[in-house]
Amino acid sequence: MTMADLRIAVLVPCYNEEAAVGTVVADFRKALPSAKIFVYDNNSKDRTVAVAREAGAEVRSETHQGKGHVVRRMFADVDADIYVLVDGDATYDAPSAPRMIEKLLNEHLDMVVGLRVDQSVAAYRPGHRTGNWMLTNFLSSVFGEAFKDILSGYRVFSRRFVKSFPVLSDGFEIETELSVHALELALPVAEVDTPYYARPEGSFSKLNTWRDGFRILGTILKLYRSEKPLRFFSAIGIFLALVSIGLAIPIIITFLEEGIVPRLPTAVLSMGLMILAVLSVSSGLVLDTVTRGRREMKLLAYLSQPPVGKT
Repeated sequence: MTMADLRIAVLVPCYNEEAAVGTVVADFRKALPSAKIFVYDNNSKDRTVAVAREAGAEVRSETHQGKGHVVRRMFADVDADIYVLVDGDATYDAPSAPRMIEKLLNEHLDMVVGLRVDQSVAAYRPGHRTGNWMLTNFLSSVFGEAFKDILSGYRVFSRRFVKSFPVLSDGFEIETELSVHALELALPVAEVDTPYYARPEGSFSKLNTWRDGFRILGTILKLYRSEKPLRFFSAIGIFLALVSIGLAIPIIITFLEEGIVPRLPTAVLSMGLMILAVLSVSSGLVLDTVTRGRREMKLLAYLSQPPVGKT
C-alpha cells in the first residue's frame, strides 16, 4: 500500500492566519499532491478564509473558540485513511510530511509526531522551550517516556487513532491529550525530526507562555486523576495519613504518660484526617476499576477500526 492508494487529509486549524495560511496550503499541496486540504477557521477576523480558498483549500468553520474544539470538529467531519494535523502559521516543514507518512505506513504506527528542530532563534522562544521540557518530563514520569516534544502541533495519524480519540480539551492542551491517549492505550507511535521555522512577517502567535503552560499542566493533572486514580488518590491518602499520625503522636505520648487527653480538638482533627485518608484510598480503588472499564471501551473502539489500507 502506497500513499497514492490512500485517502490523505491535511487538517489545518486557523485563527487569524491571513499572512501564513496561503503558504501552508501551497506547500502541502506541493508535498502531498494527492491529499485533500481542509482549513478550519475558528472565528478569524482577518482574510484567513478568503486566502485559504484562493489557495485551493476546502474551508470549513468551527464557531466554538479554541483549538480543541476545532480538532474535535475536524476529527468528526473528515473521513480519510491518513490524517496530517498541522498549524496554519507556516512554522512546520511541509516536505517532511511524506517522510512521516511513510514511517507510519512502514512501521504500522498510529501516530507520528514532528519533533521540532528550530531553524532560527525566533522560531522557539526560550520560555516555550523551557515549558515544553518541563511538561514533557512531567508527562514521562506520570505516563511513561515516549515523546521528546509533547506540544508539537505537527502530527500524522492513522484512521484508527482519529476515530477512537475522544477529544475533551478546548484549547492548546489538545496536544497533551493526544499524547496521553497514545500512552494510556500503549499505541505504536514515533517521532521524526522536522525543521521548525519562525512565523512569517505579519503573523503573530496566540500563545501565552505562562497562561497556556499552566493550562497544559492543569490538563496533565486532570488526566492523571482520571487515568491513574489509584495513584492519585493514594498519594492524597498517604499525605493525610502522615499528617494525622504526626498530630496524634504527641497526644498518644501524653495519654500514656499522664492518662489524659488534654488537646481534644487536635485528637478529633487527627481522627478526621485519618478517616479522610481511608476514604481517599477507597475512592482510588473504586475509580481504578471504572477507569479500567473506560480504557477497555477506548481500546475496543480503536480495534473496531480497520488498519491503514484495509476496509
